[in-house]
Amino acid sequence: MLLSLLFWSLSFADSTAKWPAVADTLQPDYWVVRSVVLSGNHRTRDRIILRELEVKAGDTVQRQQLTEKLAWDQRKITNTNLFVTVDVLAKEVGPHQIDIQVNLKERWYVFVIPIFDLADRNFNEWWYERGRSFRRTIYGARLSYKNVTGNADKINAIFEFGFTRRTQVLYTLPYIDRAQKTGISVGASYQTNKEVAYRSALDKLVYFRSEDLMRDRFYTNVILTRRNQFYNFHRLELRYVRNSIADTIARLNPDYFLNGQTHQRYFLLSYQFTHDRRDAVAYPLRGHYFNLAANQYGVFASDNVRLFDVSASYTRYWALGARFYASNSGRGKLSWPDRQPYSNLRGLGYLTDFVRGYELYVIDGQRYGLLRNTLKYQLLNVRKQLSWVPMKQFNTVPVAVYLSLFGDMGYVNSTLAQEYNSRLANSWLYGGGVALDVATFYNIVGRVSYSINRQGQTGIFFNFTIDL
Repeated sequence: MLLSLLFWSLSFADSTAKWPAVADTLQPDYWVVRSVVLSGNHRTRDRIILRELEVKAGDTVQRQQLTEKLAWDQRKITNTNLFVTVDVLAKEVGPHQIDIQVNLKERWYVFVIPIFDLADRNFNEWWYERGRSFRRTIYGARLSYKNVTGNADKINAIFEFGFTRRTQVLYTLPYIDRAQKTGISVGASYQTNKEVAYRSALDKLVYFRSEDLMRDRFYTNVILTRRNQFYNFHRLELRYVRNSIADTIARLNPDYFLNGQTHQRYFLLSYQFTHDRRDAVAYPLRGHYFNLAANQYGVFASDNVRLFDVSASYTRYWALGARFYASNSGRGKLSWPDRQPYSNLRGLGYLTDFVRGYELYVIDGQRYGLLRNTLKYQLLNVRKQLSWVPMKQFNTVPVAVYLSLFGDMGYVNSTLAQEYNSRLANSWLYGGGVALDVATFYNIVGRVSYSINRQGQTGIFFNFTIDL
């Protein structure tokens, strides 16, 4: 259930006007950058910050381009999620010469966070469909340690108990080469459940619970990343997966792993390309985002899963002026073959892929498409300095509030609609409504929305995300 300065960057949408460059009254047509000076990065290595700058010492920059270039450089540094505040300024130091000053306030990097979470897909399913049962909660602790060595590396560890028991560790080093283009991540995860959603029926998940262990899942992986350009990211992952279920689950749904099997063992090879030119990762208002991913489940002859899927998404964000913003998003997925293990079958209703208004449903299928449209109005956008808070990593608090109208449409193509008694697959889905969003620091975003779908069903839904 979905840290850096979450909104620092975003939430100061007004900061577009505050991103300073050389005064417009100065006359030269170009500037030569004499030096780039960093301040405030006590832990972070200089090269991690300089890697984000397009404007470098010795460059010649056209006067009319300087402000925009510095604005994008500031956004890129902000989106490293290493700093609470970032200011990039230009200062005239001689005829046609400027210095670039980068002023930073580093964030707090180590969090040990108690976990109290829900086992269901989202808060709304737990609230409306699962009787708000606290038996369906997960508790434990999460370690988030960013910038461990000052190289933007991070350790994430999760220890969960309750409805789900999980231990997970991941270490990420974004750059392992001198050119700062190639990175690596290694991790492992082990998870067990006594209650399992073994199928869907009428577009709702159907669970079975026992005091015995019903499912355990293990994987270990290695990920290579490549960032050739500022906004382009490549990701290649090799993962080994070992899953098992109790005989009871296999009897209730023989297609859970297919053919009544109780074990899955396979390698997953996946590739992902991302072009990310958003002004703020957590809550973007300007820019665009493109993602393309391909996954091959089953690489070697000994693997007992054979499945391939490809998905893509594109979102564009606009500033319309007078505090109005808009976004349009399209995403889709194709997968083969038609007969797939239920455990790997995913349509709309999982993670962030859903038509708003259908938060309580899962529509399983091999292929889907989704369009989202949003119009926002900025009610509030401030940055408060809390002088009474002694820790500088927490005494700068941005708060942005937006009122939005949204309208979505989607379609799930499924050859299994009859088998799973789906009423929503193979038909168009429409949903719309209004929402109130609140964004603040450390990538915290809260949302409450009211929506109506094609079936005339209405509801109030809640969403909260935090990325430490």
